[in-house]
Amino acid sequence: MAKKRTNRNRNGSGNQGNGSPNGGSGNGGGYNGGGGGGNANGGGGGGSGKPRVRRRRRGGGGGGGGGGNSNGGGGVDREPEIANDAPLVEGEGILELHPNGYGFLRTAESNYSRERSDPFVPGTMIEKFGLRQGVYIKAMVQEARRQQGPRVREILEVEGIKPEDYPEVANFDNLTAINPEKWLRLETGQRPITNRVIDLLAPMGLGQRALIVAPPRSGKTIMLQDIASGIAANHPDVKLMVLLIDERPEEVTDMKRSIVGGEVIASSLDMDVESHVRLSQLVIDRAKRIAESGQDVFLMLDSITRLARAFNKWVGRGGRGGATMSGGLDIKAMDIPKKLFATARAFQEGGSLTIVGTCLVDTNSRMDEAIFQEFKGTGNMELVLDRKLADRRVWPSIDISQSGTRREELLHDEETYEAVTMLRRTLSSMHPCDAMEQLTKQLGRFVSNDEFIKLISGAKTSL
Repeated sequence: MAKKRTNRNRNGSGNQGNGSPNGGSGNGGGYNGGGGGGNANGGGGGGSGKPRVRRRRRGGGGGGGGGGNSNGGGGVDREPEIANDAPLVEGEGILELHPNGYGFLRTAESNYSRERSDPFVPGTMIEKFGLRQGVYIKAMVQEARRQQGPRVREILEVEGIKPEDYPEVANFDNLTAINPEKWLRLETGQRPITNRVIDLLAPMGLGQRALIVAPPRSGKTIMLQDIASGIAANHPDVKLMVLLIDERPEEVTDMKRSIVGGEVIASSLDMDVESHVRLSQLVIDRAKRIAESGQDVFLMLDSITRLARAFNKWVGRGGRGGATMSGGLDIKAMDIPKKLFATARAFQEGGSLTIVGTCLVDTNSRMDEAIFQEFKGTGNMELVLDRKLADRRVWPSIDISQSGTRREELLHDEETYEAVTMLRRTLSSMHPCDAMEQLTKQLGRFVSNDEFIKLISGAKTSL
């Protein structure tokens, strides 16, 4: 016959409080703290009770009870809690949205990378003010607490206006796209010749979608630096941005040193594919936010080919891929890169986004050739570089017959347009190397393109 289990007292006896004779004993059981002595020091904590059969919880003895006007005994230490009214500091950054609805503020100082110190933006604020990815936000930020990073408590400005007024800003996709009509002058003097040649043969306008087709070692990087210097010098009101994807670290450093008055954002080749994809989308969204607010943006993307390669890997990793095309290019890999390049446009309501992207050719890669074929014809301005000219040290190594701008009559005045037409007819009958050598030689004789145009116009009049 089974024996009945008797109840045993699991409460350990406490120690008597020190002090006045009225000090009570501390009855500290296994889970209860000992009672405090009156008007004296509190009783000591009770011992830890140990049940005989079940030991589901292992609780240490509770803290001793506090005396009437004294301190209680020592218990288990807890993490101090920081109040919600912790001091606020002013912060700013570019909003990057998360698929779950919240976001973070990224800073240019950290190259828009993900940092633990980036302020958290609640989804309620994003929904309340209709915030879009890429907007510039100035806010009051609560400093980081234990197990919680900094948090935005109040939004002060969104793109320089009150957050309540931001929903009234027109959306980029709802604005009216038009052909580029405002010419972007690149010429800054007699040198560099590259900018003067581009102004004549392939002019750029606000909202241009330009594609530079470049074989290896054809002077692509120097050309980009010359174009950027021309924009910074002649159009300081235009926001200049340079996005480098999968480039060599030394080229990133060189570009940052040479670009004055612009912002260089880079995801070099020592960074992962996720960084290439995330940064490119964030920078394009940032440019869209500036353009839809009525400002002009000039974005240089080097290179579209490496960007497409990154998206090809990214699509294949997450199981998002499908059938492959020539060279192992996923059929879905080009969707986002083409969409990013297609965002370049001028708006009838004001504002523009100009994108100058480079595309690599003659790399002995079938994938690179497939990428070029996908982007061929998507731009409204093309500069084709020739490796043969570069090998002969003819700079700029532009193939004149293959380069040009659609609707260039909208950018040139009538006199310049007629002079350039005559110039093209003359140069097109020559070998590409001889044509560029002759053109650069003639331009070197004149201080500016205007003098050269007057000479051509005068020759036409005399005929």
